[in-house]
Amino acid sequence: MIESISVGIDIVDINRFRKLDYKKNSRFFDRIFSQSEIKYCLEFKNSEEHFAGKFAVKESVRKCIGKNIKFKDIITFHEKNKPRVEVKNKPRYFFKVSITHEQNIAAAVVLCEKLIR
Repeated sequence: MIESISVGIDIVDINRFRKLDYKKNSRFFDRIFSQSEIKYCLEFKNSEEHFAGKFAVKESVRKCIGKNIKFKDIITFHEKNKPRVEVKNKPRYFFKVSITHEQNIAAAVVLCEKLIR
């Protein structure tokens, strides 16, 4: 059963990530993204769009369930070509995720269902 439902949305300027070369700023990326997220983004020629999209997802999740959650505790991944999210130590939450990016903007919307145990 569902205890509550919340929504988070975030928009990110992709240029913020275009200005950050991964090799020169790896410590910054390591504070926010898991190694699997970094590997996924770096597989793309336009990795900054993917980093910005994942960042938008993480911010959206924080808006849904609280800003006290660390970025690295929010894990984004793809399953059957759909974006997914899990949060470490938060098994009672189920997320539906949508990510988009266009030119200089990345955006994400997250629907969060808190389940009753």
